[in-house]
Amino acid sequence: MVGAATLAGGLSAGAGAVSGSLEIVNLSAMGLSAAIRSRTVSCREVMQAYLAHIERLNGQFNVIVSMRDRAVLLKEADEADIDLQQGRYRGWMHGFPHAVKDLADAKGLVTTNGSPIFRNNVAEADSVPIARIREAGAIFIGKTNVPEFGFGSQTYNTVFGATLNPYDGKSTPGGSSGGAAAGLALRMLPVADGSDLMGSLRNPGAFCNVIGFRPTPGRVPLGDDFAEQLPCSGPMGRNVSDTAQLLATMAGYDPSSPLSLPGDAEQFRAPLERDWKGARIGWLGDFDGYLATEPGVMDLCEKALAGFRAVGCEVEALDLGFDMASLWQTWLTFRHWIARGRGLPLYEDPKLRPQLKPEFVWEVEGGAGVSADAITGASQNRAKWYATLLNAFESFDFLVLPTAQVFPFAATTHWPKTIDGREMDTYHRWMEVVVPGTLSGCPVANVPAGFSKNGLPMGLQVIGPRYEDFRTLQMAFAYEQATRWNLNHLPPVLS
Repeated sequence: MVGAATLAGGLSAGAGAVSGSLEIVNLSAMGLSAAIRSRTVSCREVMQAYLAHIERLNGQFNVIVSMRDRAVLLKEADEADIDLQQGRYRGWMHGFPHAVKDLADAKGLVTTNGSPIFRNNVAEADSVPIARIREAGAIFIGKTNVPEFGFGSQTYNTVFGATLNPYDGKSTPGGSSGGAAAGLALRMLPVADGSDLMGSLRNPGAFCNVIGFRPTPGRVPLGDDFAEQLPCSGPMGRNVSDTAQLLATMAGYDPSSPLSLPGDAEQFRAPLERDWKGARIGWLGDFDGYLATEPGVMDLCEKALAGFRAVGCEVEALDLGFDMASLWQTWLTFRHWIARGRGLPLYEDPKLRPQLKPEFVWEVEGGAGVSADAITGASQNRAKWYATLLNAFESFDFLVLPTAQVFPFAATTHWPKTIDGREMDTYHRWMEVVVPGTLSGCPVANVPAGFSKNGLPMGLQVIGPRYEDFRTLQMAFAYEQATRWNLNHLPPVLS
């Protein structure tokens, strides 16, 4: 048998390299793509391998929900094989089993949003990024689990229950793309789509030892809003190369999304290697003690900075001199505003309100007090934050800070009430560390930073200048090759 760690980091699969189910699911996404296209493995063999692997692990970790019928999926895999035999190659994801995040629409599949209100909500069309994944050849097998409406960086809901962390089977995998990240770590999916408002691509990536990439807003079409977008759709992968390849599929302008960015998405398929000698990294840390962090988090993340030094970067502690408490208030204003706009019809229905989780109700009610003046003030403070980052990027190539303030905690805990003796005054205060990246409007990559003394993962956020998505992925790739946390350290259940 070929070693799992070797295949997990590999980018190609030669003839004869794949001989069984474990070898198939351990192939990187790009390796799997090469194996399918060369017909080293059939799409039926791939589907059989993944379904068997999912059946073995899903009952324990609760990653994939709304699974489609096995016989139907095998029939679709057979059709993909026929297409390949007859010269009809659909794209790099030809025959890939793919589970869509349960906040995104995939035609014919239920989109529950993690809410009992929508447990029977069958999508009539694909959202734009999901349509592109389908067009690239993926076969949709089901959905990945999420928290209710994506609120809270902990993946549990009353429809499907909680998803568990791949590294101990009892902690949270983070959220809201918790099912997606856990599915990658457990080799239940080759790649995964996700979305991010308050760290939902980054926090699960950190908690599951995989890559999560929040692109520049608009890089991946999101919706028909004309307001500046705080949420983003984006890719997740077991490694940076796979993540970039999925971004090339999801990204690109679409006229139905007026704020989607023009530009050739094929740029993300280019080689990621480059020389970083002399590049400068600004280490933001915990903002000089402003953020509460669990003991061990900062020490681990500071040790992980050696990965940047190993590829020739200079790392320097950086104090931005910004009032971070005011940035949190800016965030609360925008968060309440977004939640109220989305949730008010549900909140106002006396039959539906009792089915909403308390944190979502709190957000909607908080939005009632958000005035036009508050929105204006928040927008102005966000602009000051962006100007502060522009100034920092004149001296530094990238800014780096931890991805979370705590290590993965018990899945039975909805959210940490205290961190190192400091009380958390809201359900999401423990994830305040992701707010600077969200409000920056810049691309942010989560890269693994190593493990706690209890064997649970942590990550670093790498923030690049706005629109410099490819360059940010290149830095993430260099760091990954130097550290190899995600390439060489599989969950114990796979060891």
